[in-house]
Amino acid sequence: MSFSPETRIGVLGGGQLGRMLIQSGIDLNLRFSVLDTDAQAPCRDLALFQQGSLKDFHTVLSWGRECDVITIEIEHVNTAALKQLEQEGKRVYPQPDIIELIQDKRTQKEFYYRNGIPTADYVLVSNRAEALQLESFLPAVNKLGKEGYDGRGVQVVRTASDLEKAFDAPGFLEKLVDFEKEIAVIVARNPAGEVKSFPAVEMAFHPEANLVEYLFSPAQISAAVAEEADRIARQVIEALGMVGLLAVEMFVTRNQQVLVNEIAPRPHNSGHHTIEANITSQYEQHLRAILDLPLGDTSIKIPGAMVNLLGEEGYSGPARYEGLEAVLQVPGAHIHLYGKHLTKPFRKMGHVTLVDHDMESLRKNATFVKHTLKVRT
Repeated sequence: MSFSPETRIGVLGGGQLGRMLIQSGIDLNLRFSVLDTDAQAPCRDLALFQQGSLKDFHTVLSWGRECDVITIEIEHVNTAALKQLEQEGKRVYPQPDIIELIQDKRTQKEFYYRNGIPTADYVLVSNRAEALQLESFLPAVNKLGKEGYDGRGVQVVRTASDLEKAFDAPGFLEKLVDFEKEIAVIVARNPAGEVKSFPAVEMAFHPEANLVEYLFSPAQISAAVAEEADRIARQVIEALGMVGLLAVEMFVTRNQQVLVNEIAPRPHNSGHHTIEANITSQYEQHLRAILDLPLGDTSIKIPGAMVNLLGEEGYSGPARYEGLEAVLQVPGAHIHLYGKHLTKPFRKMGHVTLVDHDMESLRKNATFVKHTLKVRT
């Protein structure tokens, strides 16, 4: 099958992930159509843009009928419409049934257990009343089955009194993992069955927002742990039979066991650095995968760090960037702003990638960026 740059790729979701996907696709002359609920979404000026609900069956169906290949940049979409589009001959990647499985963290956990994928022990609960009966299972993490995103729908419950705050909706309690590091491996698979993974990265989370604050590539882990993390990521995408890009977030325990935390079937925050630091970016790789092209070389060109630019606490309104000029003077700094006009506390407004052959210098410069570049009003 010859490659046609006239292929129209539909992206459900017009946020920053879609924006960077389109920026990568421009190099291949690809055409994009985007559906998003926000009229001011970051993708609005980069593609054929339609405002509409990602969860409305008829909206997604009519929009998708004008596309050749359909993908997502957020999981909260109408999978029934995607299944119908698939039946009508559209190529939908990741496949709708896989999106549906991942939409519910409960079915995610059950999938891991069925397929022998290492993950923390858990107990399913239907509501707060059931959670209150599980004091003996503590300490744990209480997670909503559906609709959790960017740190929402997750809370630590260490004591019986904490259980009073448990979500009163279907979810689960997961054993609190005594981990040493949080890492992620991004892996891709195309329809021909070719699989390639990126080297593991190490993540540090914001203590309040539960969002990735810093990322370092490569992860500072042993060769054995890196090999096991890579093996597990490949096992997950093969077990799913998924086409596209899959981010596999994992814990490394203090005894060096690797456990899957969660997965995301799309480009991911843990792969932003690949634009500058790897031979192939996660965005190009996702496009290669869904277009059934040969997957790219994922090797690290140079060690990298990523700092998320989050809206400052106490500021809501038109965004203003303080300290940008100082950060641009840092060798190896690359600023990516997401085209969001309005900021609010902890909103993802952009990121900065730093590259340097010296890891200590990377950490120093990441700290400098964190304390220098502020998003305010």
